[in-house]
Amino acid sequence: MDAQIHRWYSDVLTDKSRKVWPPRNLPYFSPSSANSCPRELYEKLRKSKRDVRVTPPHQGRWTSIGTAIGDVIQRELLFAEKHLPGSRFRFERNERSEPMFEDFAKVNRTIEHNGQTFALFGTCDGIMRYVAESGEIIRIGLEVKSKQTTAATTSEFSQRNGPKEDHVKQTICYSVMYSAADEPIDYYVILYVNASKKSWEMTAEEYRKNPDIAVHCIEITDEMRTEVLDRFAGIVKAAAQAETPPLDIMKWTFNGFKVACAAGLSASELADIERQVAAVQRSNLKDFVKRQYADALADIKRLRGEVV
Repeated sequence: MDAQIHRWYSDVLTDKSRKVWPPRNLPYFSPSSANSCPRELYEKLRKSKRDVRVTPPHQGRWTSIGTAIGDVIQRELLFAEKHLPGSRFRFERNERSEPMFEDFAKVNRTIEHNGQTFALFGTCDGIMRYVAESGEIIRIGLEVKSKQTTAATTSEFSQRNGPKEDHVKQTICYSVMYSAADEPIDYYVILYVNASKKSWEMTAEEYRKNPDIAVHCIEITDEMRTEVLDRFAGIVKAAAQAETPPLDIMKWTFNGFKVACAAGLSASELADIERQVAAVQRSNLKDFVKRQYADALADIKRLRGEVV
């Protein structure tokens, strides 16, 4: 199986004719941006200059380990469908009989919604077929997310509120991209895998309290799909008409267009952000949330001082 996986990747990565590019002359969004700051997405569509980032080595390793965790889960699922008797999950296959994930499943899906045309571009961690007890075959998406800070992040308590909203919105995009009229994807599994463990040796009770995985299955409705597409269509319209949407300061950390966003703020918009941050500082929110708001405002002012 390992040799086969490497052959699949060798085939797809060396065949330039199979390269899937973002669409030309058409606004597009990646599924991971479904819950991003609207001002950031606006600046992207307006072709503002993306920030030049210097990535610290630990962040690069963090990202690489997260990717490797996804690879491990995909490999284990392939092994299970081949060697585990009665395995109910199997990856769908593309026209070349390759599993539907990563480079084997990359697509551009053109969307026409609310009078706007745009594309969803990217790939998924997996499209699977699940065999129910009744024998019915159900298409289910798979999204793997890594946790790497502490063992507690996948505990029942930490996961009590369900998957992160960003991740839910991302899977809704995938359901749009990979659904067919007669075979929709109405269910998605979001799997959190923790690279941090409480201990090498644990009792059953200790592991129950500190599992290294957490699984959520969500049902995706037409209303959920419409909500995400409404948001994208609104940003496309705003970019075409140069009507700037508000800046979401809570999304500042991973904003890829910080310079453009900071420089483009009007005096009244900056004043609104200052009032928002001041209100947070007076609130009962946790200290780390207050610091996040304060640090974002300080960074915005620093960038405006350098650019404006």
